[in-house]
Amino acid sequence: MTRQTWTALVSALAFICLAVLLVVVPVPFVSWTPGGTRDTLGNVDNEPMIKVQGIDTYPTTGRLDMTVVAITPADARLSLPQALLSYWLPHRDALPRDAVYAPGKTAEQVENEDADMMETAQDDAVVAALRADGRPVTEMPAIFSVTVGGPAHKLLLPGDLVVSVDGIATPDDEAVQERIRSHRVGQKVRFVVIRDKVQTDVTVTTVESNVQSDLPVVGITLATGYRYDPEISFDLGQQIGGPSAGLVFALAIYDKITNGPLLAGRHFAGTGTITPDGDVQAIGGIQEKISAAQKAGATAFFVPASNCRDLDGLRTTMTLIKVATLNDAIKAVDGLNRYGDGAVLPHC
Repeated sequence: MTRQTWTALVSALAFICLAVLLVVVPVPFVSWTPGGTRDTLGNVDNEPMIKVQGIDTYPTTGRLDMTVVAITPADARLSLPQALLSYWLPHRDALPRDAVYAPGKTAEQVENEDADMMETAQDDAVVAALRADGRPVTEMPAIFSVTVGGPAHKLLLPGDLVVSVDGIATPDDEAVQERIRSHRVGQKVRFVVIRDKVQTDVTVTTVESNVQSDLPVVGITLATGYRYDPEISFDLGQQIGGPSAGLVFALAIYDKITNGPLLAGRHFAGTGTITPDGDVQAIGGIQEKISAAQKAGATAFFVPASNCRDLDGLRTTMTLIKVATLNDAIKAVDGLNRYGDGAVLPHC
């Protein structure tokens, strides 16, 4: 072979190797793409996605979609071409991997955290909806976590509402901690808790704290829980994680427990985390979620007020309704019902 032929051959091989590396070698990014919608007022396997019992409910009309973003799984990797396509294509995005998945966490840990956030979103949505309708909700100290292998392991459970300790009412977290600290190491502490709406007695023996000698502990952390009469359950039909459906969950529950069809046959979609007080907070992937909702045929979309800054350059045929609270969303829908297209709505 001539020198020119060898040069061409080596160059071709080098090009092929580089092309293969571009496809095979992962890059530290994840892709966000529209992941579809789910009607929170609809059914899953012939059962309501949101089932309300123990309280009067009313027929609903219309559709209220939660929106989903498809994200590169924690145990998968993007190639450079895939990342570039996600960056360039409309209604998609490529984000630094560390901004989405904390370094060092396994795929199982990420999945469990997403499931926990979804469960918390559902619980907070129930409280927000009941409060918006003026239903009684009582704040109580609740077991947030139990140390594996600790004194309370398998005796107290996350979600237990603490009524009293040693027969003394405990209206808040500090009252529970104060009662535990009043014991000596090795003494028994009697809890009365509400679990699955049933009052239960649980006795736990204290042990010494690992960080402070002579301090009695039972191996629990506490949070604020809520007691109310209705039983409200969720069945999404598939595993969906994260907290961003809180607003639409709350609005769907509110529609079910209030007289008259709130949506009046309209097709809404939305997103946003929600607090038990009904405050709506920002989420990620807002443009991807709006794209999914428009594709599903929604005519209006609830946008968390703090996400409005993320909509620069977005084009959509839907009405984007800015909401900072659950009541903002309710008032916007009421305005549409009263004034139709002439309603004055808060926009981003």
